[in-house]
Amino acid sequence: MQLHTLTPAKGSVKDRKRIGRGQGSTRGGTSTRGHKGAQSRSGYSRKRGFEGGQMPLQRRIPKRGFKNFNRVEYLGLNLDTVQKLAEKHNIQEFSYDKLRELKIVSKTAKIKILGRGELKSPVSFKVHACSETAKESIEKAGGSLELI
Repeated sequence: MQLHTLTPAKGSVKDRKRIGRGQGSTRGGTSTRGHKGAQSRSGYSRKRGFEGGQMPLQRRIPKRGFKNFNRVEYLGLNLDTVQKLAEKHNIQEFSYDKLRELKIVSKTAKIKILGRGELKSPVSFKVHACSETAKESIEKAGGSLELI
């Protein structure tokens, strides 16, 4: 047996139905498209979500709420996470540049310090925002906070 001699089994491969090739083909005339209407014409393409004239689903369902395009998204860093990072990377100052250098935050991220956990060592912060409980914990541990 050789590759160039292989052929499919007899009767397993059928020719496709050629439509629109005259009356003798049994698929002539309207060529399986029915009579008249947009779908019988050439160049017809149905729009996405079209339901045959019925009100489409995306218009039937009520819209709720809104998205505030002025919203400022912060990347939250809790104090327990800050403590782990400080121990792991031996960091005394948490600034945006230092966190970018360690690839912890992205280029566009704004950093907010949150109050979960506690600080064991004095750490200074230069961040965009801070919660009240985090501010108290930082000052209690002997650290400093500067908002950018």
